[in-house]
Order: sequence, then structure tokens, then C-alpha cells
Amino acid sequence: MKIIIPGGNGHLGQLLVRAFRQPEDECVILSRTGAPPVPPTPGVRHVAWDGRTLGPWSAELDGADVVINLAGRSVNCRYHERNLAAMMASRVESTRVIGEAIAAAQRPPPLWLQASSSTIYTHRYDAPNDEATGLIGGSEPGVPRLWQRSVEIIQAWEGALAAAPTPLTRRVALRISMVMERSPDGVFAILARHCRMGFGRFADGRHYVSWLHEEDFVGSVRFLISREDLSGAFNLCAPEPLPNDEFLAILRRQLGRRLAIPVPAWALEIGTFFLRTETELILKSRRVVPTRLLEAGYRFRHPTWAGAAADLVNRRG
Repeated sequence: MKIIIPGGNGHLGQLLVRAFRQPEDECVILSRTGAPPVPPTPGVRHVAWDGRTLGPWSAELDGADVVINLAGRSVNCRYHERNLAAMMASRVESTRVIGEAIAAAQRPPPLWLQASSSTIYTHRYDAPNDEATGLIGGSEPGVPRLWQRSVEIIQAWEGALAAAPTPLTRRVALRISMVMERSPDGVFAILARHCRMGFGRFADGRHYVSWLHEEDFVGSVRFLISREDLSGAFNLCAPEPLPNDEFLAILRRQLGRRLAIPVPAWALEIGTFFLRTETELILKSRRVVPTRLLEAGYRFRHPTWAGAAADLVNRRG
């Protein structure tokens, strides 16, 4: 199988690269430089692209089996206009040009998996959001305007996928939640450091955390590749979103930590300012469930946070 991964040098891309680095697979990463990371990953080719215009890179898609587009500027930044514009452009333009490359291919890939985000759903506590009945955010009262901008970016991102002239290619939008993986600078490592330092819930701790173990991220991608009857939007998250207070309490137990000093919202605002990031990543209530994956028959290896956290802690050592 030939797999093309635009934006494959990030955390999620590297999870997939390791999973697909098999003798029978050919994995190609499209990146801005075309240079491999240090150290390089054996058996993976790197090809340069600019994420905006057709070029020699587009020949890689001709005859490929699947394109998994993970390209897009990181959301871990301050939401000023320059960064918001870069977040929008990098997502929409890369999606648009991939559609153009697929449309121009003599042998278009039969499957296009396109990254999206569970942040598209409304900030809520009362009920879970699934693909059929979930509420799209952006108009809920009482949330910062910058949170609405995030939703607008994701809607434009998915809109570019829907508008692509690729009738022979199955398209799937991956509404990805926080993926808990073992890299030293990933979200799990950050949360574990928070707990080890003796800090507890964020703000009032009521907001929901939707999460996904790294093995189920790879597993759900493999599942969607194998099921030729599935298309459209899929929530990539575990079946058990939890309030932040409970989520962190479970992690503390796995880490053997009892001290839990609450972190008020005002302290988070100060902290995220100095860390050059935004509180939306911490405080938006993402109560999202994977109804379509479950109905299609996907079986989670780590369906509960207690089990997932134990696995991640024990493997990290």
C-alpha cells in the first residue's frame, strides 16, 4: 500500500509512519522542506511541497492508495490575527491543492483521509456531541469570540474537503480529539507534569475532556482505510469523555500523586500568555463521542481513561 501523508512530520504523522513502516507499504511524507527529521525514519521518503500550489509532488498521488492530510499550522499559539490567518490558510489551501492534485491524477487514490478537529462542536456540558446530533459551535453565548474563530477555521477546512472535485475518491473528515501519546513534548506529557507538580483541576473542572489513546488513533485510521463503505465525518475520540476534574484525578492516581491545587481561570490566562498559547485548548468543554465508529464496529483497545492512563504511565516508566 502506498500512503501519502502531507504534514507527516508532526506527532500524529509520526504515529502513522511508525504504524505503516512495513516492507509491503510505501510511505511518503510531504513537508515544506522535503527533509527528513533527525534522526531520519528508515523506509520513509520525504518530498517537498508548499501546501498551496501544484508541483512535482503531485505525481506521488497518482496511483497512491490513500492520502492522509495532516497539514496545518499548530493551534498551540496566541490567537492574534496573523496566527489565525496562518491557521486558516494552511488548512484550507493545503486541502484545496490536494483536491486539485487528486482531480488531475490519471489513477486517483481511492481514499482521502482529511484531518479536522472535535473543536468544531459547541462548548457544552449537558449532552455529548456525535456526528448526527452534535451541535456545531460558533454561536453559543458566553464564550470568547476567539473560540468562535476556531470553529470558523474548522468549518472552512471541512468545506474545502467537501468542495474538492474528486468523485472517484472516498473522502473522510477526521474530527480528532486530544491524542494521548508518549512523546516527551506531547499533550499527555504536559498533563502528567502538571499533576506531578501538585496542580489539580483547571478552573472549576466542569468542562469535558475528549481524548484518544495513540493506539486507537492508529487503529481507527486503519479501520477507516479498510472499510470502503464509510465516508463523511467521523469523531476520533474515546467513548468516555470526562469532566476535567475527574480526568485529572484519574491521572494523578496512576501517577501516585495526591496533592491537587486547583488552578483558577485567571492563573490560566496568565500562564497561557507567557507560554504563548490560548486557554481555549484547556477550558473549552469538548464533550464528543465516536458514535459512527462504534456503530460501524470499531472496537477500542482503550475505551476508558483509567485504563488508557495506566497504560501510558506504565509504558513511560
